[in-house]
Amino acid sequence: MEDQFKVKVNEELEYQLNLEDLSSLDALATSPTSYHVLVDSKPFTAQILQSDFHKKSYEIKINSNTYSITIEDKLDLLIDQMGFALSSARNISSIEAPMPGLILEISVEVGQEVQEDDPLLILEAMKMENVITSPRAGIIKSIQVSQGDAVDKDNLLIEFE
Repeated sequence: MEDQFKVKVNEELEYQLNLEDLSSLDALATSPTSYHVLVDSKPFTAQILQSDFHKKSYEIKINSNTYSITIEDKLDLLIDQMGFALSSARNISSIEAPMPGLILEISVEVGQEVQEDDPLLILEAMKMENVITSPRAGIIKSIQVSQGDAVDKDNLLIEFE
């Protein structure tokens, strides 16, 4: 089965994309967060303003317009098709590094109570700062990294009580 993606723009427009669509995209990185894109020979400047790796959501500025983008991959689409709701965030007991990178900042302390979507730390990866947010409300049990630490993918970062 070919990889499929559903891209929602501003919660109004939906696009179905596959790997072939993505590989035919004519985009050139001009900085870690900016791209020069050609569509039907028309140039566009695209800039990533915010990204949330866990929620697969992004805020992108194209020319002078800002768009909120969410992406659903093959697994998300299958779960949707089967009628299951994702409630696994409530059961998460730890946060692992989604990619290799450098810990730039830790925003919480052991014993601190956090709410869903509160910022926990900033992970720099591929010259982009990724804010890792809390997937649920809870209390921080332990922090396994320090500011300035280099981490590998799947390294344990934070545990919840």
